[in-house]
Amino acid sequence: MSEQKSVPLKEHLLTLKSCRHGGLIQETSETYGIPESEILDFSTNLNPLGNPFENKDSGLNFDNILKKSVEKLMEYPDNRYLEFREAAARFVGHGVTPQNIIPGNGSTEIIRLVVECVVEKGDSVLFPWPTFGEYEVQCQIMGARPEYPKEEDVETLPNEVLERAKILFICNPNNPTGKLRTKEEIKALAERGRNHGTLLFVDEAFIELSDPSQSVADLAAINNYVFVLRSLTKDFAIPGIRMGFGVATHEMAEILNASRLSWNLGTVANAIGTALLNIEDGINNPYLGKARALIREEGEKLKAKLDKIRGFKAGEVNVNFILVDISKFILNSSELSACLAARGVLIRDCVSFRGLEKEYIRVAVRNAEENDKLVAAIGDVISQWGKEQAKNELQNVIEKASEIGIEGRNTCEYYPCHFEGQNCTFCFCPFYPCENECTKGKWITSSGGSKVWSCIDCHIVHNKEIARKILDTLMQKGDADELVKIAWKKVVEPSL
Repeated sequence: MSEQKSVPLKEHLLTLKSCRHGGLIQETSETYGIPESEILDFSTNLNPLGNPFENKDSGLNFDNILKKSVEKLMEYPDNRYLEFREAAARFVGHGVTPQNIIPGNGSTEIIRLVVECVVEKGDSVLFPWPTFGEYEVQCQIMGARPEYPKEEDVETLPNEVLERAKILFICNPNNPTGKLRTKEEIKALAERGRNHGTLLFVDEAFIELSDPSQSVADLAAINNYVFVLRSLTKDFAIPGIRMGFGVATHEMAEILNASRLSWNLGTVANAIGTALLNIEDGINNPYLGKARALIREEGEKLKAKLDKIRGFKAGEVNVNFILVDISKFILNSSELSACLAARGVLIRDCVSFRGLEKEYIRVAVRNAEENDKLVAAIGDVISQWGKEQAKNELQNVIEKASEIGIEGRNTCEYYPCHFEGQNCTFCFCPFYPCENECTKGKWITSSGGSKVWSCIDCHIVHNKEIARKILDTLMQKGDADELVKIAWKKVVEPSL
């Protein structure tokens, strides 16, 4: 028997990487010894009110729903999912009928279904970046040829690009940028897509938590070149129960329903999904309305607090997450994510999103108290970084001084930090945080409400004579931490 040289799979699958979402809380708990119940997860974008079964506004009773579904565990689900489709059509409204609905085991299964039914090997597919990565993964499996226009250039795509593309994916609101396109903008794209034979795949997974009036589900019901994806995961904060649905014309939906995996919704998921979609008043239910109001109010407050952090630039608030540009921050996205995880706070490192590198993070919008904990944790990271940087810089200063001398240095990258003519022997104060108000340093309130030590009015280590004496003391032989204490006692205190 000859030796097998490789696995009998398509070669283009060898470069795929499996999804890691879902195990982050457990992994963080095991790594840092933090109980899972104490971890704040800002990396997932769910309804900040929590699931509706724990919220009185929803009017839903989980125990009753579960009891009814358990009674049918010995039966195969009805693969037609008539009740689910009827409930989904009522929930969407705008003339959508049960015949327009394609049930799915979460949004990713529906993406896979559409791609399998539309894309052939070598077909061009458009992924405006940055956006949700699952579109590309599912298309890669089919051997599609990806093209990556910028997200802001979608409206002006050349005709020849649309002409050769099989699908154009649009996430609305977009993940991770939060950009929300209007219904009219999507309609214009749909018209161009139909003219060029390009399917417009509109992912509206977050629309109920943003602005439901911008949905184009009604357009998908009458246009063979528009497909709309909806998810229950985000709206109802139930990622552990996989369910969602697609909206398409009767003709297209019939084919997709015949092509999807049989019994793709289990009995429990079918029962819970139907109950959620039958929620009183649909998208106008007090539970969802309250969630949208909370996201708008607390999202703007969180954005304002994040913008006050030096090196942070928060993006627009249209949905329950905010993309933050940290390209000018002291740490990159991976470093910041790791530092926050060690403190029991999870954020999304956007390095996996095409084009964002390590310069962006994404944070969920939660309630006021939790949002403040996020900002406070970032402040704690900055404070700790300052202490560590001061220590590292001190060692660097001492080594350079012993070699070439740096008294009176004005080549520091931060010069002038406080005022013209200052002495920059020490870029980072070796005594930070001294917590002695005689230095003119003081406690200030951070954007998150916590207290931090500010040195903005302290000029002591910038005084040339004092800086020289401090350096002389620190260059003596002995334990570095003890020498810092000696320098404070011998040099700084007498000058206060």
